[in-house]
Amino acid sequence: MQPVGFIGLGVMGGPMAGHLLSAGWPVTVWARRPESARPLEAQGARVAPDPASLAREVETVVLCVNRSEDVHSLLDSLLPALPPRFLVVDHSTIAPAAAREAHARCSQSGGAFLDAPVTGGSMGAQKGTLTVMCGGEPDVFNRAKPVMEPYSARIERVGGPGAGQTTKAANQIAVAGSLIGLCEALAFARKSGLDLETTRALLASGAAGSWAMDNYGPKVVERDWSPGFSIKNQRKDFEYVVNTAQETEAAVPATQLVDALLAKLDEAGHGEWATAALFEALLGMGFEK
Repeated sequence: MQPVGFIGLGVMGGPMAGHLLSAGWPVTVWARRPESARPLEAQGARVAPDPASLAREVETVVLCVNRSEDVHSLLDSLLPALPPRFLVVDHSTIAPAAAREAHARCSQSGGAFLDAPVTGGSMGAQKGTLTVMCGGEPDVFNRAKPVMEPYSARIERVGGPGAGQTTKAANQIAVAGSLIGLCEALAFARKSGLDLETTRALLASGAAGSWAMDNYGPKVVERDWSPGFSIKNQRKDFEYVVNTAQETEAAVPATQLVDALLAKLDEAGHGEWATAALFEALLGMGFEK
């Protein structure tokens, strides 16, 4: 097991790096917020003072950050310091076009890049049961797969550069549909005087059952909007979906509707709430009497 660098230690990346350490991988981490690294340091990780220092210690770097701009900013620091034949595995959700650009940059610098966004939420990261959608060449995927196994239940190569991010965009389209289905059904039940937990349990046991119903449904019943996955981050992903859909002339009306509803909460200062708070936006709406 060769040393691995890990950058991005938030609600997803922190547990993922922890699973690598538990599996015996030597891990060096760097975080913009030093407090994010402390639990991993206690678990045995080495903490680098900056990205370039991390890059000089490892051949493989795993990223789990927020936006396309964050990935390319880190590459600015990493690429001059990484050794020949380096590998960058990017678990961030970014634009497919930005992923293809990152592939080209790493190739030109003598290394390789794998766009490998994940799905499964913070619970999947904590349990080590994430699904990983990978875009890149087969040899790069095979090289990266052992690093990803400690925190993943399923790892698939779905195509060449950018294909992982395109698949993640399709995933977020499906997430939008299941999210509004869950929240609309339970808002309707609430306004109709039904017991929410009984309704949720019954719906979950039949044709309306879904990952959202099982995992977000209890949060709606409790009106617990602690992330989880925040409205702000979900809207960032929807931005990439809509931009990619425009490039490919695909229709994504449900995604655009959910984004518009979440925007109401975001603009009201609730961008850090969990996405299931869409329930609140729907609860405030209805047919005019």
